[in-house]
This record gives sequence, C-alpha cells and structure tokens, in this order.
Amino acid sequence: MHWRCNHRVIDLTRPLVMGILNVTSDSFSDGDRYSRPDAALDRAAVMVAEGADIIDVGGESTRPGADAVDVGVESARVLPVIDGIARRFDVAISIDTSKPAVMAAAAHAGACIVNDVYALRAPGAREWAARAKVGVCLMHMQGEPRTMQQHPMYEDVVTEVCEFLMRERSACLSAGIEPDAIALDPGVGFGKGLDHNMTLLKALPRLAALGSPLLVGVSRKSFIGRILGRPTDQRLYGGLGLAAFAVSWGARIIRTHDVAPTRDAIDMVSAVMRASSN
Repeated sequence: MHWRCNHRVIDLTRPLVMGILNVTSDSFSDGDRYSRPDAALDRAAVMVAEGADIIDVGGESTRPGADAVDVGVESARVLPVIDGIARRFDVAISIDTSKPAVMAAAAHAGACIVNDVYALRAPGAREWAARAKVGVCLMHMQGEPRTMQQHPMYEDVVTEVCEFLMRERSACLSAGIEPDAIALDPGVGFGKGLDHNMTLLKALPRLAALGSPLLVGVSRKSFIGRILGRPTDQRLYGGLGLAAFAVSWGARIIRTHDVAPTRDAIDMVSAVMRASSN
C-alpha cells in the first residue's frame, strides 16, 4: 500500500507518524508556543530527528470554541513555516486547512498533502486537489469546530461515519483525484461524545476495510482526559495506548503531538505484526 502525494509516493507498509505543528496563537495543546516561524522550524527539526514521516502544519485552531481566521492571517502563519521546512528537511509536509486558497499557496511553498477537517467540501477544493495531484486526507466531522461538541448525536455512529467517508471519497474520485491519493480519517473527537469515540475506535477494522489508508488522531484528546482524569499535558500514555491499538486494527497513519514515543510504540506493534508465527 502507498499514498501518492504529488512528487512523493509514501510507503505504507509500516505505519507512519504525522507530527502536529500548530502555528496558531490558540492551540488547545500547544498554546502559542510555535506561533513564531523560528520556533516552529526548531520544533520541526526536533520532530524530523524523532522520526516523523509527515509534518502537519496548521494555522487555524479547530478546537471547540476557537475563533475563525481569514485567508490572509492563516497564510501568513503557515507559509513561512512550510517554506522553511521544505528547504531544510527531506520530509513530507501536510497543510491542515479547509480553505482552497491556503491549500494552493501551501502546495506552492512545498506541501504535498492536504489534511482537511471538512473533507474538501469547500467550493473548488476537490477540483484544485485533482489538478495539483496532492495527497488528501478526508475527515469526518459532525457540525463545525466552533460548536461540534455541544450536542453530537448519531443513530449509528460507525455506519454514518463510513457512509460519509465513502460519499466524500466518491466525490473526490469524480472530481479527478486519484484513488491512491486519498486517505480517510474518522475524526475521533470531532463532533463526537465519549461513547461515539469508543465505538469508532472499536470499529477500526471496519473503517480500514473501506480500502483507503486510515489516519487516526487521538493525541491529547479531551476524552482521554475524561477517562483517565488527566489534564492536557498528562495524556501521553493514554494516547500511546490508543495509537498502538489503532495500528493493530488497521490504521496506517498516526497523527500526534508526541513523535518520539509514538514512533517507538507503533514500531513495536508493527514488528510484532510482521514477526513469523514459527
């Protein structure tokens, strides 16, 4: 299995680590720690050294209640960082955005993947992605980030998420995006309550069976804190447990704030899965 991302063909025979680099002023986990380009580039260097396969750069917070930002502000945040990473490191770069104008500018600066919480539903996004031949990750989210956690409701969360992902993948294919350029993300924590998240995680084999590489992001999520009683900065071990669980049930890409420990955890799971039964 591989993920075709513009000039890169990313091997998925081993699980990948996507390192999160939030360059916003209001990240739920990092605050404004990496809002300056020099700090963001220093963080990127650390993530590359720790084994990140992809660096996911985001300039607009998607935490519940976060303020929206316009194209100009978001571009000013992400473009110097993407350009700097592309010049300094041989690593795949993802842009975490839902705005086609930011997608295009980020690709010009060096990004080869678009990671979109709205699954490329903005007007023109699919068509641009097809022309640019970038890799794309389509995520499920009920509602929108500002209000998504107020009253999430489903009759059957697994069926509804699967149907959404299949429908949006089909729309992308119809727009000309190649099948091997598409990854899927069930959107754990995005418009879902605790029970919804648990049900989706238990259903990862069904999601993996949809046929596209599966990305899972659980790093430092609030439901970990709810279960373990831990604040945001003490959720590493819970997140590592879920990352290992996700890989063992079919996830190929793990999105995380904590690259080095996640790399070790999923590499060990992968080694066991590859080991001979003799």
